[in-house]
Amino acid sequence: MNNKEISIIIPAYNEAENLPFLCDEIKDVLKNITENYEIIIVNDGSTDKTKEAIENLTEKDSHVIGINFRTNLGKASALNTGFKKAEGKIIFTMDADLQDDPKEIPNFIKRINEGFDLVSGWKQNRKDSFIKNTSSKFFNSVTSLFSKIKLHDFNCGFKAYKSEVAKSLDLYGQMHRYIPVIAGNDGYKIAEIPVHHRKRKFGKSKYGPIRFLNGFLDLLTVMVLTKYFKRPAHFFGGLGSIALCSGFTIGIYITYLKLVFGNIQGRLPLFIAGILLIMVGVQLLSLGLIGEMFVKISRKENKN
Repeated sequence: MNNKEISIIIPAYNEAENLPFLCDEIKDVLKNITENYEIIIVNDGSTDKTKEAIENLTEKDSHVIGINFRTNLGKASALNTGFKKAEGKIIFTMDADLQDDPKEIPNFIKRINEGFDLVSGWKQNRKDSFIKNTSSKFFNSVTSLFSKIKLHDFNCGFKAYKSEVAKSLDLYGQMHRYIPVIAGNDGYKIAEIPVHHRKRKFGKSKYGPIRFLNGFLDLLTVMVLTKYFKRPAHFFGGLGSIALCSGFTIGIYITYLKLVFGNIQGRLPLFIAGILLIMVGVQLLSLGLIGEMFVKISRKENKN
């Protein structure tokens, strides 16, 4: 392993027109850095001529390696497969849409050589639609708030990793959006650099509102797995305590109305809500305790 100096992983879904241009640009930059590199293109079940484009590139250049999925498995799976295949000491990821500029590669390498484990790009002057830009800013702000990782652009596809970082990742769903969060919680040093972002030449964006929603669901998964995996009672117990206290507060208020005024003055829906909150609180606290039991059992098994 690590027979190469640099590996560049490119997930591609319906990007047949872009790939030849992107590979030429990458090779033009890397010829001044090293000849010991590989470009791994992962065809994520494309329905256009992406597979044929990759085959043409691999026939012409031994540096290019093609991997083809039969169906569309998503960017996280494509990256995961690329990371397993990559042999480079430094591993890059880039989008296939030509919006990432390969001329930024030396800037990433410089930061890696300064001691950082993961360097993430920041599309400071982003060439995308207003809706995509606005939703991305909101997404990044929320992710930064919850994760405590201070980056401007978590989902930028242009990143550089030390090999050990990339190999440690296990990505699925929309987890690629949270690579800096996962790496940061594993103790790796993270940096961010502004990168030149270009308008798309060919094809169309694969972004959609469903992916945005799925991304936030995966954020919850990441937060639980990274921050509370070894202490589930802190997560479920915290939520359960809030629900339980809210339910009891409502119950005390309803009791006060009944004792002082003789009726609950049309507060039946609030009364039902209080009961539900108490039930949910008890269930969440129970889940936290059960989770702690599983963690303890798992630790005992690992020791044996």
